[in-house]
Amino acid sequence: MIIENEIISHCEYLKCSNCGELYPVEQINTFCKVCVKAPLLAVYSTGGLNKTSIDKSERSMWRYLSMLPVFDKRNIVSLGEGFTPILDLKSTADKLGVVSVLMKDESLNPTGSFKARGMSMAISKAKELGIRKCIVPTAGNAGGAMAAYCAKAGMEAVVVMPRHTPAAFMHEVGIFGAELVLVDGLISDCAKKVREINVDGEYFDMSTMKEPYRLEGKKTMGYEIAEQLNWTLPDVILYPTGGGTGLIGMWKAFDEMIEMGWIPARRPRMIAVQAENCQPIVETWKGSQADASNYKGRPTLANGLAVPNPFAEKMILNVLKESGGRPIAISENDIAASQREVGRTEGVFIAPEGAALFVALQKMIALNEIRSSENVLLLNTGSGYKYI
Repeated sequence: MIIENEIISHCEYLKCSNCGELYPVEQINTFCKVCVKAPLLAVYSTGGLNKTSIDKSERSMWRYLSMLPVFDKRNIVSLGEGFTPILDLKSTADKLGVVSVLMKDESLNPTGSFKARGMSMAISKAKELGIRKCIVPTAGNAGGAMAAYCAKAGMEAVVVMPRHTPAAFMHEVGIFGAELVLVDGLISDCAKKVREINVDGEYFDMSTMKEPYRLEGKKTMGYEIAEQLNWTLPDVILYPTGGGTGLIGMWKAFDEMIEMGWIPARRPRMIAVQAENCQPIVETWKGSQADASNYKGRPTLANGLAVPNPFAEKMILNVLKESGGRPIAISENDIAASQREVGRTEGVFIAPEGAALFVALQKMIALNEIRSSENVLLLNTGSGYKYI
């Protein structure tokens, strides 16, 4: 269990993902002041760390505290996030003719999505650094998660959300006592509104990858996957990619575990799944644009994929290249049909973002880009119930 006033984090400093500039972890930081658009990464001293450093009595993501950036356990703001199950989707595997299809079901997190991991970490570190007010642009789930963890921490929260977001996400924000601001447009338009509201810097901006710690919460998915699969990794991981924090986070976790000798050096191919209505990574990958800075997306059933200008685009592309993977985009009709099919065959009500993965898997098997002998893991990032 979490013991108060015990300092065991091995986090040493923050480092720019692009130029390598170092920043002190004891101070409030956002992104690199030199590169301007480059995220910061937490760096750890891994010498002497082994699997016994995992607190196996802690049934949450905080079991990996030695590789997380909170120094005083009294600052942890937790609602029991993480340690979600990996389900064996035998019906899907049999239907597609592959040896194994697994799904890590992040819908069982507090607030119903994987965003709970990132916000638990970011709000915990904000508390440790003395931050009292937070603001975030969101497509839905991140806003609800930030509102919940701010409520738990006794912090003020402002959530800026697209007006077309399903009502459940709006009600969730209100239940947790946060201020909700609605904007016509996508999350990129919400980000502009955040800058307008926060022109005097009253709030700390929790935007995806514009602060260093949501990534550290999301990376715990990678640690859990390895531990739950007996310190082996699947051959292929399909991940629904909007801002890409989870994709980058898992890759970071794999690097850290390889460095510590916890897992073999072979890593999975990472497949970034987007919606055809908003596919900036696919377009950059194809060479249709130099980058996504001017990409114009459209709303999609999969709200979390409607991120037209991902701040960490370069890092997402690097993960895909390093892993031998690629991005793929899925149509709205296919996403909707897949959500119903998975419900009928596997008995789980997955989010539209997760439903897109099943279509992507089917397409890639048909193209022989995923072989029948390979072990596949899908990340369902949220609950379908919130979209009703």
